[in-house]
Amino acid sequence: MRFILAATLFLISTSAALAAGGEGKLYVQCGGGFGNFVAKMKAEGLRQGISQSAADRFFAAARLDKKVLAADRRQGIFKSSFIDFTRKLISQNRINSGRSNSKKFNSIFSAIERDLGVPRGILLSFWAFETDYGAVQGNFNTVSALMTLSHDCRRPELFQPQVFAALKLYEQGNMSTDVTGAWAGEIGMVQMLPKDILERGIDGDGDGRITLKTSTADALFSGANMLRGFGWQPGQPWLQEVVLPGNLPWEDTGIASTKPVSQWASLGVKPRSGTWEGSSLSGSIVIPMGRKGPAFMAYPNYQTLFEWNQSFVYVATAAYFATRLSGAPIYDAGNPDPLLSDGQMKALQQKLAARGHNVGKIDGILGAGTRAAVRAEQLRLGLPADAWPTRELLQLL
Repeated sequence: MRFILAATLFLISTSAALAAGGEGKLYVQCGGGFGNFVAKMKAEGLRQGISQSAADRFFAAARLDKKVLAADRRQGIFKSSFIDFTRKLISQNRINSGRSNSKKFNSIFSAIERDLGVPRGILLSFWAFETDYGAVQGNFNTVSALMTLSHDCRRPELFQPQVFAALKLYEQGNMSTDVTGAWAGEIGMVQMLPKDILERGIDGDGDGRITLKTSTADALFSGANMLRGFGWQPGQPWLQEVVLPGNLPWEDTGIASTKPVSQWASLGVKPRSGTWEGSSLSGSIVIPMGRKGPAFMAYPNYQTLFEWNQSFVYVATAAYFATRLSGAPIYDAGNPDPLLSDGQMKALQQKLAARGHNVGKIDGILGAGTRAAVRAEQLRLGLPADAWPTRELLQLL
């Protein structure tokens, strides 16, 4: 079961990471015959300076993969609540494996912490969630996956730059045309996109190549270097569980609102255990399931994790798991109002959209737009504005 869960995480980590991983650009018009599209992409590769022989071999491997398109359309995993998501992903076996890998690869983690300032807990968390510590790296042909999504007209501007990054990696000898990975082109133990590998990849084991599928050192050093590029600050915390007072101004919670930790403390916010880890920093109060559920102080480093993945529930879970691997206790689940059903969430989104809120697609997913709209309506109706949708709110609307 845990391997199945690891595989489904590819559905989360791809489009979000692509959106975060840099500017998109459409080089070749999408759609039309696939063979003609491949020829135009090859011509663009040559225009960018790739050798004829490398371009011929690389694009000869491209096939239209309908399984990739099917995976791109699935999104049910986004609909889990934070508590359900953490319970599915964070097993005792994963915790034990994380601690075991921390000891096994201690010299690598120590070098990363010294040279790049990224703590092992964060790297272990992403390593666990992306590929179950390297066990499930995906079996989609990377060239075909990227070319399929570049040809498809849903988001070609996000994938075409990744094709040419992969082409450059191939010409450099850091990628083969039969390499496999996630359905959207991510490769290796921590699932990095070709453009990120090209720009942030590190030869951690010193063999002269960047091999993210088989070299633990390469994968972990490269993942850490990518986080540093996203803005990770060495020596600073990322997430700490807190206890909230009942009279907190709930409209000030959420990652979009930050205050100095000292100011949160003056409002009655307290660490659940120990002392403040970032007493001199500013932070946001993250309440993934509203004011009645788990609560955390999110420090600036937490925000950088959205550059790795833009799913709120994924980032919150990964950041929390990293604290567990670093010694934090299990969070207090509280007694939150239950997550709305898929039908109820879609009905809520329709009502919010009818009131002029931009919730994006009516898809039953509690994304940033829906949370913001919920908070606005809670304020209008005089409800605690914690951005957590409830049956009461649905009925009032």
